[in-house]
Amino acid sequence: MTTEHRWYAIQTTAGHENKVKSLILRKIEGDAKAPEARSIRQALVPTQEAIEIKNGKKVNVERKLYPGYVLVEMEMNQETAHQINGIQGVIKFVGHDARFPMPLRPDEVNRLLGLTDEAEAAAPKEEIPFLIGQAVAITEGPFTDFNGTVEEVMSDKGKVRVSVSLFGRPTSVELDYLQLRAH
Repeated sequence: MTTEHRWYAIQTTAGHENKVKSLILRKIEGDAKAPEARSIRQALVPTQEAIEIKNGKKVNVERKLYPGYVLVEMEMNQETAHQINGIQGVIKFVGHDARFPMPLRPDEVNRLLGLTDEAEAAAPKEEIPFLIGQAVAITEGPFTDFNGTVEEVMSDKGKVRVSVSLFGRPTSVELDYLQLRAH
C-alpha cells in the first residue's frame, strides 16, 4: 500500500512549537530508512519577518505565523499518526475526519512555505501601532511637543499623516511613525 506524503497541521501546547518540531526532527533522523523512503519527512514552524519597535529602535524579529501549530510532511497512516500523537507537547492533528485528519491544500502549503509571489514576501511588513482618529504626541522633528490626531496610516511607507493645530488651523503633516507617541 503506497500513500503519498502530504502536509498536516498539528496543534501543540502554546509556546512549545519549536520543542515539538525538534522532537519530530529527532524522530525523523532516527529513522534508518533512506530519506525518500521515510514515512515522516519534515516538520516546520511557519514564521515571518516583522519589524517591531524596541527601546525606540526598529528591530527585525521572526514572528510565528500560527502560534500553537507545527506543520509536518508525512504519510498519514495509523503508525505515523500514533508516532506524532505520542510526542510530548502535541495536542492533536487539525482536521475534522474522525479516523485521519485532512491534509493541507497545495496552495496553503505553498503560501506557508513561502513559495508564493516573491515580490510580495520580499520585505518584512512594518506594523505601525497607530489607528485613525488616535491622539498622538509628536516626539521628534520640527513639530516636537505638538499634539495631533492620526488621519491616515501608510504602512507601505512607514509613515503616518497627522492633523496638528498650527496658528489655530488644522494642518496635515506626514511623519515617520517613530516620531510619534500614543497618548
